[in-house]
Amino acid sequence: MPDDALIVIDLQNDFCPGGALAVEGGDEIVPAVNRLIDASPHVVLTQDWHPAGHSSFASTHPGKAPFQTVAMPYGEQTLWPEHCVQGSPGADFHPSLRWTSAELVIRKGFRREIDSYSAFFENDHRTPTGLAGYLRERGLKSVTLCGLATDFCVGFSALDAVAQGFSTSVVLGACRGIDLNGSLAAMTLRMRDAGVRLI
Repeated sequence: MPDDALIVIDLQNDFCPGGALAVEGGDEIVPAVNRLIDASPHVVLTQDWHPAGHSSFASTHPGKAPFQTVAMPYGEQTLWPEHCVQGSPGADFHPSLRWTSAELVIRKGFRREIDSYSAFFENDHRTPTGLAGYLRERGLKSVTLCGLATDFCVGFSALDAVAQGFSTSVVLGACRGIDLNGSLAAMTLRMRDAGVRLI
């Protein structure tokens, strides 16, 4: 569809097997994502882009371990292993991803004191990335999402896309999830209840 944008979420080395925050089977989706890219008239990619010492890293919280949570001014924050540090090989797109036709790359998580899962907003749900405005200015009314991880960055991006008025689909076969304490089932339900089309 000419008014549809494909948004590929965080298909980066650190989220693939061998990376610092590997999603099981994360690299398996690359061929499916490439097919979606080839078939899409408009492609946007997101890239997790953290400064060293980011507040979402467990290493910046003495006594805390990855996957524990802490209270932040914007709410509860899961702590992660250091990943997708700006300019590092782990932050690069997967080498087999055919990303060069992308019209826009949105970098997120670059503010040291706040994490960013969604392609549309930081985790305070108030600070925009500018993506919604870009899509509206281009006349793009619907979005299709794929990438990593289903239950975090893909899912929150989909929920925000619906809230911003975009017709939203997620291609589950071109996603993989972390499934942290049941997060995959919970996010799948949240997306469905919000009106996201799961395909």
